[in-house]
Amino acid sequence: MQLSPHFALSELVASQKAAQLGIDNTPPPELLPRLVRVAEMLERIRSTLNVPITVTSGYRCNALNTAVGSRNTSDHPQGHAVDFVAPGFGTPTEIAKILAPLVDALGIGQILLEGVKGKQWVHVSTHAPENAINRVLTITDAGTVPGIIGLA
Repeated sequence: MQLSPHFALSELVASQKAAQLGIDNTPPPELLPRLVRVAEMLERIRSTLNVPITVTSGYRCNALNTAVGSRNTSDHPQGHAVDFVAPGFGTPTEIAKILAPLVDALGIGQILLEGVKGKQWVHVSTHAPENAINRVLTITDAGTVPGIIGLA
């Protein structure tokens, strides 16, 4: 099912971990409108970056969210969030630095630059956190800090 011109539902639910563990990561029908909204946000981001985006993690059912070690407060099981890279544009740090000042214009509720366990990606959500300081964050193995801090 195509959610937007460049993003299909299959991209937003694909998971090697789910396949490996035999977890059915099919979202319930009531979350499809949220996933369409995520795909529309990704279209705006793709247009801004002017390169294709590779989704590395989208919707995660609760079992998958637990299996990957994510917090139970994650926006992924609610159908609000996606993690991505865009190698044609640059590093996740470069991407996050471009997108952070545009969160309102692009309809991004939250943006995280994540660099954990030797991997880096950008997390975006259509859901804005209650505390405004948590809207733009950098998360590393060392902890969480407000704003986008360049990762090596």
